[in-house]
Amino acid sequence: MPATVERERNPARSRAAILDAAERLFAEKGYDATSLSEVGAAAGVSRGTPGYFFGSKQELYDAVLERCYEEVRQAVRVGRARALASHQPAEAILAGAVSDYFDFLAARPNFIRLIERRALSGGGPVPVGEHLSAGQEALAAISAELGLDDAPSGDAAQLLLSIIALCWFHLIHAQTVAPAVGVSLDDAAELERRKRHVIGLVLYGLRGLERPAATLIPAPAHD
Repeated sequence: MPATVERERNPARSRAAILDAAERLFAEKGYDATSLSEVGAAAGVSRGTPGYFFGSKQELYDAVLERCYEEVRQAVRVGRARALASHQPAEAILAGAVSDYFDFLAARPNFIRLIERRALSGGGPVPVGEHLSAGQEALAAISAELGLDDAPSGDAAQLLLSIIALCWFHLIHAQTVAPAVGVSLDDAAELERRKRHVIGLVLYGLRGLERPAATLIPAPAHD
């Protein structure tokens, strides 16, 4: 029996195959350069099947992104539950969370490319209805476990943005900025070294948040 026919007789398998193919193509080629028929061919289903399941290319694109965000949300929940069960100090919990997020991103290059393409095109966040976004859940976890200010632009939000930036930037620029400044990211050992450096910076920054800002920022010099 041809693989296409077999997959189309299994709706769950067909839907997953379509999402996998669409994620890869949207990440590699971008939204405009990807067609529903091309997604169908890459997924091993008939060319009209993606439209049958998702309606339009925009709805398929939104479904791909929502699946990516749900993976992040799930990772946050699992990591938080594991950290709370460990009864470790706050710094150890934070170090574990940074490590998990670093590894999560490194294992999902398509997710990185998708979000970067969306950012460059001026797209906003994916509508998530009644579900909390991954960022909101991560922010709530940081605020609760570390006792940081959870107000808009407060310490928790600032720390979360810094963690995302530190775990994200080198993956986007592994072949551009990183080698230009003398950092190699070509193998697992180099990625592990980068991760240890990021964790160290985050923990050092957390200690700085415990001190008044006036003691961290030098006063401007006067003539």
